[in-house]
Amino acid sequence: MSRRSGNWLRCCLVTFAVVSALCVCGPALYFKFNKGLKLKGVSAHCPPCICNCSPPQSLFQISPGLANLSVTDCGKDDPDLKEEMEKQFVDLLSEELKLQETVMEEHSRHMNITFGEARRVASQYQKEAEKCNAATETCEGARERAEVLLTKERKITLLWEQRARQLGWEGE
Repeated sequence: MSRRSGNWLRCCLVTFAVVSALCVCGPALYFKFNKGLKLKGVSAHCPPCICNCSPPQSLFQISPGLANLSVTDCGKDDPDLKEEMEKQFVDLLSEELKLQETVMEEHSRHMNITFGEARRVASQYQKEAEKCNAATETCEGARERAEVLLTKERKITLLWEQRARQLGWEGE
């Protein structure tokens, strides 16, 4: 029975592999075969195309008014733009430097505020740490004193217990 099931399983696997290969490669082979048949029916040489297109036009032919414009005409109706265009290069550079200086001052002010806030928070944390250390030292001192007192109390208790046993006490 195992030999039959092994052969049957092998046959199923081979069939599955063949079907999978055909599903993957089949469409590509089909289109390649179809394309090959179409090319055989068409001649290799095509007659030249006949085009009655006009020659390309220049930009001046498309928009003749565009050629009359010059850079000096740009923005002549806008007084702000006209004033800006008349400024000298040095004026523009000095204006740029002033803007950069303003940005730098704003950045510096923001940095100083942030630094001051960081100092304040660090100082607050330092005070809290000092309070915590003082409380820890107080607790440690109290623990040490309690330990000493407990040792003394045990010694006294042991002494009283010894005296009680000497006087006939048997304990619990």
